[in-house]
Amino acid sequence: MSGPAPTPGDRFPRSLRLLDGRAFQRVFARARRIPGRRFMLLYRVCAPPLDHPRLGLAISKKHARRAVDRNRIKRVAREAFRARRRSLIAVDIVVLSRAGIADAGSRELRAELDQLLEHVK
Repeated sequence: MSGPAPTPGDRFPRSLRLLDGRAFQRVFARARRIPGRRFMLLYRVCAPPLDHPRLGLAISKKHARRAVDRNRIKRVAREAFRARRRSLIAVDIVVLSRAGIADAGSRELRAELDQLLEHVK
């Protein structure tokens, strides 16, 4: 049994995602970095006509061997992004995993992501 259906503002439509390698490469080419203990945030201001932030996830098998762990980490990252997206400027953000991420609890991951997203300017 699932929880309540998300409201339109809580969804994660394709327009809010980095979808192809070219979009990821654009961020990697000239990214500003915000390092954390278990995440590294890379971001770059979007080129017009985009007026909203977009999110890309790169959760490595090297850092989270089990698919269930990678999926949990990605779910937490999407939730943190959805909660803050209205306060973010138009940036492309890539969330990278770091060593030890699979051992952290979801609350700990969410707290770190919230802290890192506050620094995106």
